[in-house]
Amino acid sequence: MKRKSVLLLGLLAMFKGFAQDDNRVITTGVPFLLVAADARSAGLADQGVATSPDAFSQQYNPAKYAFIIDKQGFSMSYTPYLTDLVNDIALAQVTYYNRIGERSAFAGSLRYFGLGEIRLQETFDDIGTVVTPNEFAIDGSYALKLSERFSMSVAGRYIRSQLRIQAGNGDASPASSFAVDVAGYYQSEEQAYSDFNGRWRAGFNFQNLGPKISYDADELSTNFLPANMRLGGGFDFIFDDYNKVGVSLELTKLLVPTPQEITDVNGDGEIDSTDRSIINDEYRRVGWVDGIFKSFNDAPDGFAEELREFTYSVAAEYLYQDSFAMRLGYFNEHETKGARKFFSLGAGFKYNIVKIDVSYLFSASRVRNPLENTLRFSLTFNFGEQYDEY
Repeated sequence: MKRKSVLLLGLLAMFKGFAQDDNRVITTGVPFLLVAADARSAGLADQGVATSPDAFSQQYNPAKYAFIIDKQGFSMSYTPYLTDLVNDIALAQVTYYNRIGERSAFAGSLRYFGLGEIRLQETFDDIGTVVTPNEFAIDGSYALKLSERFSMSVAGRYIRSQLRIQAGNGDASPASSFAVDVAGYYQSEEQAYSDFNGRWRAGFNFQNLGPKISYDADELSTNFLPANMRLGGGFDFIFDDYNKVGVSLELTKLLVPTPQEITDVNGDGEIDSTDRSIINDEYRRVGWVDGIFKSFNDAPDGFAEELREFTYSVAAEYLYQDSFAMRLGYFNEHETKGARKFFSLGAGFKYNIVKIDVSYLFSASRVRNPLENTLRFSLTFNFGEQYDEY
């Protein structure tokens, strides 16, 4: 029998935990947008909304570019995925930023997620056809200082997902959508304390706000984008001109409706596939704007479940002469919402205009993390004149 056109949406499960009967894990389309693409953020347990500005701020909080010291920068990163199973799935990203004077900056990036080669065979001994599913996002941002200590930014993003496998009729058109981010960043002046100087940081970002993504014209086959809210704060302990320690906390929440509890909606006295189909269809008919507002008050178990949909991470970064860095962090997600829990380690080395970052992840959950036992690498070039930090 001929293999029909299928969607590789099952791969989305790689980004979430294994759902059980009492779990309501929120899944979305194009979840690669939420994976930390650079090694610095990965070493800080996927943080970035309120950490100090760097070339990779585009993914977490582009408003930070208005405070970045170097005039221009270019960065590249590479993250192998599921390395214990395959060797050809990876996430890559390139970013460029340019600070325009004292008050503003712009940036752009390309993020590419390749799912490797998949061989399709109709019979066991068939040579088959090789396909290479992939997804990518192109975005641009503009950041502006609204005061000496606070900036905001907007970003636009085009998303393209080629997960559909070509059938005999040649129908393999990719899915696409667009999204916007709205972000803000605050950085205080350096303040003198008894034994050290310090600086406060805070940030927010409402990410991936846009229409649902669909692989065909059927309303019931649409998937929410991973709209996300990030809130964070941090403090820099500045001991002297050589030694600095930054600590930070970040909270995140998907701005996507919670899957609803399956009940006997057709009144036949039992919960069956028909009930499941009715409830799932109602869920998929929710528009993306309504979904953002519903995400704060639609959990079947009420406010307690809404709180479980928040993830949190804590992290620390030690800097020596702004040329060597050591990082560690911890990330936590509730067991019923994905069960991602991990520790992260990272390091950074800077020489002249070149900076190299690496990170490593240790899973602390019964659910295996697809990035476990994986080294992530980032390379950054910062150049041009430098601006005053304070």
